[in-house]
Amino acid sequence: MAAVEQKKQYAVVKDFKGVNTKNSRTVIENGEFGWLENAQPIGFGNLRIVEGNELVNANAFTANVTYMGSVNIQNNEYVLGFQDDGSAQYVNITTGALGNIANAGTFSNTGVAITQWKNERALIIDPNNGYKTWDGVNLLDIGSINTVTVVNGGSGYTAANTTVSFGAPNQANGVQATGEVVILGNAVSEIIVTEAGTGYTSAPTVTITGGGSNANVTCTILDQNGTDVATFSGRAWIASDRTTFYTAADTYNDFINVSAGFLTISDSTLRTNITRILSANNFLYVFGEDSINVFSDVRVNDITGITVFTNTNVSASVGSNLRNAIFPYFRSILFMNEYGVYALVGATTTKISDPLDGVFPLIDFSEPISGGQCLINNILCAVYNFKYNDAGTMRWIQAAFFERKWFFTNQLTDAYFVVPAVKSGFLNLYGTTGNDLYQFYESATNAVDVEIVTALLPMGDPIRDKQALKVGIEATLGIDPVVLTAFVDSENQQSPAITFQNSILWINNLGQTVDWTNTVGNILSWITAQSGGAGYFLYKSDAKMYGKYLGMTITSTSTPFTINGLEYEHELRARF
Repeated sequence: MAAVEQKKQYAVVKDFKGVNTKNSRTVIENGEFGWLENAQPIGFGNLRIVEGNELVNANAFTANVTYMGSVNIQNNEYVLGFQDDGSAQYVNITTGALGNIANAGTFSNTGVAITQWKNERALIIDPNNGYKTWDGVNLLDIGSINTVTVVNGGSGYTAANTTVSFGAPNQANGVQATGEVVILGNAVSEIIVTEAGTGYTSAPTVTITGGGSNANVTCTILDQNGTDVATFSGRAWIASDRTTFYTAADTYNDFINVSAGFLTISDSTLRTNITRILSANNFLYVFGEDSINVFSDVRVNDITGITVFTNTNVSASVGSNLRNAIFPYFRSILFMNEYGVYALVGATTTKISDPLDGVFPLIDFSEPISGGQCLINNILCAVYNFKYNDAGTMRWIQAAFFERKWFFTNQLTDAYFVVPAVKSGFLNLYGTTGNDLYQFYESATNAVDVEIVTALLPMGDPIRDKQALKVGIEATLGIDPVVLTAFVDSENQQSPAITFQNSILWINNLGQTVDWTNTVGNILSWITAQSGGAGYFLYKSDAKMYGKYLGMTITSTSTPFTINGLEYEHELRARF
């Protein structure tokens, strides 16, 4: 008796859910991926290939960048690069202008941090070389008046006639310090600093004038090192070891007046030192390696003039020492440490990187970890940049997160550091190889390397073997040819490569490809007539694969297009 012909069966995957490296491909969900690089799973039937990078400035930085930050000064968006020789340069991404901030030896070669004060200046903190400011033109040491001591009050002074003056700043364009004299019993009792000044590199002379004699007043200037700086509640905050210093209200340079001060965290929840301070969501977040505190409700006491605020520990077990991997995302704070990515919402920390558990052991944490928010395909994503051991090859990749889904991108061969910045109203991500500056996800003409590794599907019956007959890839294409290489996978083997293309090759009678060129010598591609060469296209091919689970690996080097679905035709074979 003739064998009964097996009925052909079909599987279609359109519900794209993101990457899952935590589990084997045979147990992840049908719409998940074992690997997903340069393809964003936007939604049902919408797996969008991302755009490539665009070179902003070649040799924007003269030495190797160890830290980048961004600020807006007078409506110009700047990316600042601090380099391993202690110099710093800027790129004005609004105008494209390049310039020098500081020569070699000005800053430490690592550990510099910046923030923005209003939109008038950058505030820069250095772990060894102190607190500085840059207004888009001038770099100044803050060097403000830190203490004023009345050594001898003198005699014969009256409040109506006595004045005080401080010597001029050492640095050009510095701000002159000013003050007022308090007279008690015809002697100088106190000097009230009304402007702490900037640009002092050594203590200025203090001169008392006005009728009396023998008054002697000295001062010191601020010499504040630190590991991070933030602006919050109308003042600047500097982290140093376990202490956070803050300026007087509505100043970035006044650490002397009564509303300035500091708080040292003595609680055991902060096991080492402060690693990051971050202003967002009406809080100042204070990160330790394994803790998080928040400062809030900052106010000045009406009677004493002293600043008061609340300090609340919201995490005593998880934090981060990766300063540049902590940033706001919508109403949460995302932070990465050596064992995951977490979201802090209110007082609750939640791990969001379970799908990346297979990747974390392969990240090189001796290299910089950086990240930020940016728009990819007009969707706000959180992106982390790190160096990854890919089967023995170390390479830089980015892990992107949105709507509870992860995917990877590979925008540069050596993306040493990334930083978000706004250009023309859009939040973009900028990366550097150490010297050149690139804008990520910007160029529709620069092709990216795509790798899509699907789940291995049981096709509804995991105990039966399946014979793959055909595979198909539904796609929405642009006007450019798109060539895909696909492999049909089972749980233990992979088929030979299948080449899919929507272009036509012209072959001569010797089997050689004939190139067509236009009048300027450019090689032209012939597009198939299906859908006019653009729009919907179905790549399809016979397949040769056998196994209990079936899936695909798809690679391409292409400009953006969209995969709408993955299709399989198969027949069921023997059980077990």
